[in-house]
Amino acid sequence: MAFSLNSGFLYLVAGVVILFVLAQSSFFLRRALLQARKIGMDRRVIGSTIRSSAVFTVAPALAILLGVLSLSKFLGLPLPWLRLSILGALTYELTAAASAASSFGIAVTDPVNDPAAFTAIVWVMTLGIIPGTILIPLFLKKIQKGLVTLKNRDQVWGEHLMTALFLGMISAFSGMVFSKVTTGLQGWIPVFVLLFSALVMGLCGLAIKRGRAKWLTDYALPVSILSGMAFSVFITRVIG
Repeated sequence: MAFSLNSGFLYLVAGVVILFVLAQSSFFLRRALLQARKIGMDRRVIGSTIRSSAVFTVAPALAILLGVLSLSKFLGLPLPWLRLSILGALTYELTAAASAASSFGIAVTDPVNDPAAFTAIVWVMTLGIIPGTILIPLFLKKIQKGLVTLKNRDQVWGEHLMTALFLGMISAFSGMVFSKVTTGLQGWIPVFVLLFSALVMGLCGLAIKRGRAKWLTDYALPVSILSGMAFSVFITRVIG
């Protein structure tokens, strides 16, 4: 049987796992409703809470959908659908997949047609995310306690530490953006897209703070991502 990124078997595996997650979510939703009624919470409050929560899930869902579509040409639809519907984030998934694919000489713009390369990519993406699922439940409270203690002891150094951690995380992801700037003008396309997305995010921030568009708070990220994707298509055609 020929290897396919969109084989029925991969769709079956992804569908079974996602159905399990949906069943789990439904179980906890039912338990929450029963508990709310048990403590005498007003039905109108319960209904408004469910409706507002459903509305506010639209923004992150759009970002997840964009991530699935972005990775679908590279890894097919079932794997990104599975990963981003459960645990992964586009920033991590793309970085992990690209690093594994590069060892096989495959670019993220090309579909992975080699079963060995696809298997390696899946293993890298999976093993890379496992430490987070272990460290957070076991050590998150201790880490937070240590950060709070440091901040209470010296607020200035505490703020510097948090800033340094944030900048370190951003710098790690920025490597992919600036990795090809020496190859010519086309290598600057990711940089231009980054700057344009940052500009859109800044405009959204101004609209929220000065224009009092509070509703935009949960949609600023999808708006900046969509704008960046549209700009990337435009600038690639212009420069390419």
